[in-house]
Amino acid sequence: MGEKLIKKPVTGMKDILPSEMEIRDYVDSVVFEVYSSFGFEHIETPAVEHIENLCSNQGGENEKLIFRIMKRGEKLDISGAASENDLADSGLRYDLTLPLSRYYANNNQSLQMPFKALQTGNVFRAERPQKGRFRQFRQCDIDIIGDPSNLAEIELINATTTLLMRLGFRGFKVRVNDRRLLKAMGTYAGFEEKDLPEVFIILDKMDKIGLDGVRSELSERGYDEEKIRKYTALFEGASDGEDGIKKLKDTLGGSLEEGIAENLSDIMTGAVSSADNAFSICFDPTLVRGMGYYTGPIFEIEMEEFSSSVAGGGRYDGMIGRFSGGEVPACGFSIGFERIISILLDKGFVVPTAPKKTAFLIERGIAGEKLAGIMQEAAELRKSGDTVLVTRMAKNKKFQKDNLEKAGYTSFKDFYRD
Repeated sequence: MGEKLIKKPVTGMKDILPSEMEIRDYVDSVVFEVYSSFGFEHIETPAVEHIENLCSNQGGENEKLIFRIMKRGEKLDISGAASENDLADSGLRYDLTLPLSRYYANNNQSLQMPFKALQTGNVFRAERPQKGRFRQFRQCDIDIIGDPSNLAEIELINATTTLLMRLGFRGFKVRVNDRRLLKAMGTYAGFEEKDLPEVFIILDKMDKIGLDGVRSELSERGYDEEKIRKYTALFEGASDGEDGIKKLKDTLGGSLEEGIAENLSDIMTGAVSSADNAFSICFDPTLVRGMGYYTGPIFEIEMEEFSSSVAGGGRYDGMIGRFSGGEVPACGFSIGFERIISILLDKGFVVPTAPKKTAFLIERGIAGEKLAGIMQEAAELRKSGDTVLVTRMAKNKKFQKDNLEKAGYTSFKDFYRD
């Protein structure tokens, strides 16, 4: 027989059983129904991207997690390679935003403006797996390209929160901030622009290490104590409402561009109008978002059921220009599809629109016209919308039915030879 093959999936990947697949298919159907009602159009991009695009300093920490695809044939020169990038000409996408930007630059002549894109698909990151985090996982993105106004942010938040409400979620929180506001806070404190990315990475840990931890880590990195004091003072007693935005604007003065604070307030006001008391929206000056491509408002959604965010996004006006040569306004929101599924599974979620599932158990030996009649009966039930499984009757019928009940079958019909 040869060497025994490995039956377990590769680390960080998983097999999906039918019971989970039913929930995933249901969530998919709600995604398409809700997002289509907001005017988003379904597109698809390849899972494989050019390595130059993936390593363009746009993906933040994710660029360290790329699954590279080696060159083939004569192009693969292992002995002459100076680095691993010399061995690869492409890689698996780590998100859907960068492929969308390339897609738009390549196809914009065939797309209407503004373009509202809906994209779902698997992405790949070579990271340490944990609950709700895999090396292959499904993402679900909506993006608006070509609208520079805050109507894009408001629509994205409204569509995403509507989707979560349709899936039965309540009490979640939408957190908003602006990368330009973050930059102004760093500049106000006296940090040099080259140091801001590292400062933001440390700030992003606030929810885990607290403000004292942020102070301590900035100090350990050798930053000036007066700058640290001035910077962290901005977060002391900060309010999460529009008053917090106004207070910060007044403090920052000329360090903050005109209109940014007002723009953020308008987004919060416009988005909360669809809340129906099901969720809240707040200003969070510590929200960073790790991607290097964000240029304006950013947002995340957090739930008590999960220890980290379940959705995130923001404005990335500069990315498409890297492909097309001219700046194109763009904004997107991505839900953590796998995290949503994980929460629903933990809750014991049952698909509300699942059809009635009936099992026909046929004794061995039934054939001919009787078998044809059974098949006709099953076909009639399927026409009415039922799911009908036709299978041979097992010797241990009770065990067979118990397993079918676990799979969602609620009705059984036994067929015997006589």
